[in-house]
Amino acid sequence: MTVTRMYPRLVVSDARAAMAFYEKAFGAGVGEVFTDNSGKVVHAEVSFGSAGVIGVKDQGDGDEPVSVIMALEVADPDGVAAAMEAGGATVIYPIDDHEYGRGGRLRDPWGIQWMLMRP
Repeated sequence: MTVTRMYPRLVVSDARAAMAFYEKAFGAGVGEVFTDNSGKVVHAEVSFGSAGVIGVKDQGDGDEPVSVIMALEVADPDGVAAAMEAGGATVIYPIDDHEYGRGGRLRDPWGIQWMLMRP
């Protein structure tokens, strides 16, 4: 067997709002979006430039939100954290200098944790 692609899928309570948040906070781009007959997002792809793609979907149909930490290397962790907070994220660990770089962790409005780091 050969794996041809792998990416995380985030299960959230409101996929459209989460995608809008990721666009504003991270400059992400929303690609394909598929919905069911009720309008719930069953699959969407969000691109983080050359860093990769994640899947996002609404909870339900046996998929419930789970705890996950997404690690992002960014040029300006302070700026990204500020954009996240402006969009409703909460600080878990403030952006600060560490021996391994500058970074911190925030939780978005859907409970996903984002570790921001500039090595």
